[in-house]
Amino acid sequence: MRRRTLPLAMGLLLAVAACGPAQVVVTMQQTVNNPDGSGTVERPIPNVEVQLLPFDRDQIFDSLSKAFPTQEPPIPPDLLAARDSVRTAQERWQANTARWNTLRDTLEKITTTMKKYSRGESRYIALYRQFQDFDAELSKVDREMKSSFQRFDSLSKATIHQSDSIRVLRNSWADSAFASVDSVFALKLQASGLQAAADTTDANGVASKHFQVKPGKYWVTARFDLPYTQLYWNVPIEVKRGKPVQVLLNNKNAKERVKL
Repeated sequence: MRRRTLPLAMGLLLAVAACGPAQVVVTMQQTVNNPDGSGTVERPIPNVEVQLLPFDRDQIFDSLSKAFPTQEPPIPPDLLAARDSVRTAQERWQANTARWNTLRDTLEKITTTMKKYSRGESRYIALYRQFQDFDAELSKVDREMKSSFQRFDSLSKATIHQSDSIRVLRNSWADSAFASVDSVFALKLQASGLQAAADTTDANGVASKHFQVKPGKYWVTARFDLPYTQLYWNVPIEVKRGKPVQVLLNNKNAKERVKL
């Protein structure tokens, strides 16, 4: 009797271990221009909610969209082009502003250093010439900064009304087309036999504290808003008992969606 019971007990222990919680570690990063030189660098994205869902939310939304009698109102191409112009104008204004700040700080440093020398010294004369050169560039950049802001402000105001109108139409359509999405989510969650989980990225862009989940198939979903677009992730993973699952969310595996 005992010889027959031992394998059964061991089997139960293995089954429990296989279904026990496993660790998922999610890291969020954004590719940005290198502030200290050329190229780009990766920066952590803090304070963003990340969800682990045991179903594909995109598939559900796609199914509901196809079943709805009307199509989602599209964003007109001319509005997309206008928004690209706004973004370009803003980037130009920000670049001029950054250069203006750099020149102003440089002039302040030169002025401070000049006070250490008398006007007749060669070092003072060299610093004074540098001051004149940077001061002339500052005046030029100041004009460009004001001009680029005026262009950005003008283009931005021109797109506000059209963006608002399209956003209202798309939101109204979504409210109707996806009216049943919460109940569908609940059914999918129940059918999976698993639990959803949510956590928020810390200062290092890492979310893991609440991501101890049962083994199974999940989708890692998150959103991060940029000025004109949104980075969206819906990454499938398979969680197994044992080694933690490491998930990297960055620009490469994100969908960049237009944000009105």
